[in-house]
Amino acid sequence: MGNCVGSHWKKQKLVTSEPVVLSEDKHLSAFPSPSKSFQAAILPAPRSDGDILSSSHSKPFTYQELKSATRNFRDLLGEGGFGCVYEGWLDQHTLSSSKPGPRAVVAVKKLKPQGFQGHKEWLSEVKYLGQLHHPNLVKLIGYCLEGNNRLLVYEYMPKGSLENHLFQSGDAPPLSWAMRMKVAIGAARGLSFLHELEHQVIYRDFKASNILLDSVCTLPFMAGQVIPNFLGYTIINVTFLSILQEFNAKLSDFGLAKAGPTGDETHVTTQVLGTHGYAAPEYIATGRLTVKCDVYSFGVVLLELISGRRAVDKTKVGMEQNLVEWVKSYLGDKRKLFRIMDIKLEGQYPQKGALMAAFLALGCLGDAKFRPSMAEVLDHLEKIPVPKKATKPLDKSDRLLVVSVPSPRSPQQHAHYHLSPTNLAPAAASPIPPQFKSPPLSSITH
Repeated sequence: MGNCVGSHWKKQKLVTSEPVVLSEDKHLSAFPSPSKSFQAAILPAPRSDGDILSSSHSKPFTYQELKSATRNFRDLLGEGGFGCVYEGWLDQHTLSSSKPGPRAVVAVKKLKPQGFQGHKEWLSEVKYLGQLHHPNLVKLIGYCLEGNNRLLVYEYMPKGSLENHLFQSGDAPPLSWAMRMKVAIGAARGLSFLHELEHQVIYRDFKASNILLDSVCTLPFMAGQVIPNFLGYTIINVTFLSILQEFNAKLSDFGLAKAGPTGDETHVTTQVLGTHGYAAPEYIATGRLTVKCDVYSFGVVLLELISGRRAVDKTKVGMEQNLVEWVKSYLGDKRKLFRIMDIKLEGQYPQKGALMAAFLALGCLGDAKFRPSMAEVLDHLEKIPVPKKATKPLDKSDRLLVVSVPSPRSPQQHAHYHLSPTNLAPAAASPIPPQFKSPPLSSITH
């Protein structure tokens, strides 16, 4: 149920772009959902809070249970406009907060009574994440509604958010091109799932801070010198290589999610809510919401992955403050593309793959009528070539000098150590996808 927590995970205050009102008389939130083959049964639209809570597949907790699980809300994982997120521990099988038995780590979000997100946004998360399940949507384990206390219990995402990895300085190595494309594909799968539901869901606040990164527990591939002894094998100078099972992207924070149009409707007219720099210009101008608004936001995040720059950066000067505005003259010209590539990549990316990603971003940011669907975006992303090497050395703390493993006389006990490195990388390559029929980016307003 739970996720493995990396020993090098550092708790830190979340520094995120908060959603804001993008037009008059509007308010906001944030939110995502899953895909048809993983979809839980969708119940008829509930009309009351009680109906929504009773239709959720998540566990109701008491405030005292979550207070105990978090040790009186002691270990802070992050803080945002919604409130604070704390580390908690629950029984792996019963989800109780009692200490005996195997336990799993969880993340407990506690909303501030005076915070940006209110009861409506909290209820929206329970409504969608409580009924929809997909590998690229964060799991909602449970909730608490007791007096003025509103809490949500999620699976723990040990790698934090994409925003932290892309933009915050520190000792951590920058995301490689392969990792960036892996994150983009995972996020695209989550959005595509939401859009292809029988009753489609529009995420409405897709951004780097709402993409959380998982770390799947898999047995490592070990490289080192094997020396037999009378007890079994001893491995000297072992280096653990992580299989590319980490940095699995999951959409989180569903407070702004909105049901899509039904029947013959082409859009939903709603309050204009979102985050500056990510919201589609036609939505800001008209209040008409469609799935193509999510596609635009995805294009912005794809630009962030390519350039290593924020959608809006007030530390820059002039045109460079707005990422979309700045890259306009570079995206469609392969001779100029290198000027917007993230310098932290140090040139370690396939030029063909970078060009394909740039053209895809260009299509996502164009006129809404010509933007691809998220299914088409996903198809093109999966064709972008990445380096064949899919493993990376871990930190020095993940290296062992001497490790004993079971004797070869019991093959069932140690067979799982013999992992083939040939399974570490997917097949590469693909032709450049056709360019999307898209008007100049000058049509985008800010």
